[in-house]
Parts: sequence; structure tokens; C-alpha cells
Amino acid sequence: MNDIRIQRLLRAHQLDEVVELQKTYWGHDAGNLVPRHMLYSLALHGGHVLGAYVHGRLVGFVMGFIGTDIDMDDRAARPAMANLLIMSKRMVVLKDYRGRNIGYRLKLAQRDIALKQAIRLITWTFDPLLAANAHLNIRKLGAVVQRFSANYFGLAGGDQLRSDRLVVEWWVTQRRAETRACGEGSHLHLKHYLDVRAPIVNRAIDAGEWLKPRAMTAVPGSTFALVEIPGDFIRLEASERALADDWRGHIREVFTQIFAAGYIITDFVSDVFEGRRRSFYLLSHHFDETHRKN
Repeated sequence: MNDIRIQRLLRAHQLDEVVELQKTYWGHDAGNLVPRHMLYSLALHGGHVLGAYVHGRLVGFVMGFIGTDIDMDDRAARPAMANLLIMSKRMVVLKDYRGRNIGYRLKLAQRDIALKQAIRLITWTFDPLLAANAHLNIRKLGAVVQRFSANYFGLAGGDQLRSDRLVVEWWVTQRRAETRACGEGSHLHLKHYLDVRAPIVNRAIDAGEWLKPRAMTAVPGSTFALVEIPGDFIRLEASERALADDWRGHIREVFTQIFAAGYIITDFVSDVFEGRRRSFYLLSHHFDETHRKN
């Protein structure tokens, strides 16, 4: 990791590189890209664009801006400054450089900025079916998720399911985040949760190379619950689009019901189960109330 350098980006040529790096994941459609002039304004006025360099090459970046989560239509809402947060967006790492903790390092640098600005919460969204993202966000960083948003970006037609997102809350001053920042990850594994009788509410059907979604059982009344997702959804979607769409519809139904029942995501585990490696969200019904909004 000594060859990885994280730094703030402010110069035009650096931000041009960021625009090009976005294209490796979001394509060349201008509507999907944050342009240089917006990156510059954002970085100059309280936000940030952080780049990860390996031997002088930009291989990853993340951006963030100061925001608030108040309801603008609520006359009784507290002032915006009482609910400040950093909204993190657009983190991407080049494929050949993944698995080297670059995303983790970018997020820790973002946490340092939040602490300097005396902001307790960093939030962002991610696709609930991407196990690698869940592992980083929940397991490695210690974030929690209290909300599932169907069609978060308000897309039309057949892309609506692809717009479903989990909304991450990373409370950077909590001990949970502090221990993760020191490299002390969770020591709990799937067996520990099964030993305390956490039910798998949607145990998938083993169907050869791929797992198929199984209808959700009744929402449990237990302290913990497990929700299963495919271990490599990107490869599944590239190979079996119809099955991938089945998973998207299934996960929307599962998370809509289980969040409505008062559960929140507090861990993510990937372990060998029934002869193959499988991936599960761990949801808790009773959790430290300091993570909940007033």
C-alpha cells in the first residue's frame, strides 16, 4: 500500500483526468458525467475531490460535498446547519487496481475531511446487489443502512429497478467507525449469526452456476435476520439478464418489507454455506439509538 498516494485535486488537468476516469464506469454520455467546472466549484467551496495515485497514475477518485437532510417543506425543521452531512458521490477505482484497499483509503481520507469540518455523518448510496460494495461500506468501514430507496434516481421505464439503492449512513465519530479506521474489523462470521438463530429470510435456491431467488418468508420477530444476495451480481447480470432482473425485483420486495418492520443493516458477511461461498446482509432490529435520527 506504500505506493498508493491520496491527495486533494484542484488543478484543471487533474480534474480533466477525473472526468476521463468517470467514463470507465459510467460511459461517455455527458448526462452521466460530472464536468470539470462543477468539480472545481465543488472542491473550492467546502467540498472535495480526492484522487488515488499509483506511480503517478490516477487510478481512483471520490468526490463529496456538504449538504443537509432537512425537509425543506417542514416549517418546524431545524436549521440546515444542525443537520450538516457530507454527501459522497462517484467513487470509482480502475478494475486492474481493485482489491488493493484503494477504495478504503479514499473513504478514510474522506473521513479525515469530515472530522476536520466537524461533520459527523457521511452518506452515499449503492446498489444493494453489489456484494463488493456492501463488504466495503458495511463490513470494512462500519457504516449502517436504515433506508432502502426504490428507484432512487427517478428513472423511467425498464431502468427503474436498476435505480434501487441502499442509503448509507457512516457516523464517523462513533466507535464503530473509529475501530474500522484503525483496521479492527468485525470478527463475526455467518456461523456466529446462525448460532444465535438469525433466520435467512430469503435463502436462495442452488441452481448450478447461479443462485435463484426464493420467495421471502414472513418478516421475522427475531433480533437479527439475514438477507442473501448473489456473490457476483455483475457477472450474473452479464450472463443471465432475466435472472438478474428477477433478483432485482426480489430484493426490492425483501428490503421494502424488512426495513418497514424496523430492521437496519449492521453487517455484511461472505462465507462458505451449504458447500459454496455465499453473501448475506445482517440486519438488526435493536441497535444503538445514537445511529437513529431525532
